[in-house]
Amino acid sequence: MKIFARKDEGDWTDLGGGNRRRILLHTDELMMVEFAFDEGGVGAPHSHPHVQASYVAEGRFEVTVGDRTNVLSAGDSFIVPSNVVHGVVALEEGRLVDSFTPHRADFLA
Repeated sequence: MKIFARKDEGDWTDLGGGNRRRILLHTDELMMVEFAFDEGGVGAPHSHPHVQASYVAEGRFEVTVGDRTNVLSAGDSFIVPSNVVHGVVALEEGRLVDSFTPHRADFLA
């Protein structure tokens, strides 16, 4: 099991539209993933059974979780309960670090 991750490790997956992700670490119970967005990049509204906690590492994002929308900047964070529709718009180039429980098996496929 990988215990430590370095900032220059891991392969980026191009998600299109100026968005990409890389898996930092994971176990069966927990996964940490970094997402990078170009300005104007959209994380389209979606839901999943995983609980998600997200940290804004860089940039500014308009974040919608359920019926709530807020603009968050570097250092801010948000949580998404299981099966709640959520999405983001990058108001400037930025990065999110998301944690999921349990891990996102679909990201490993």
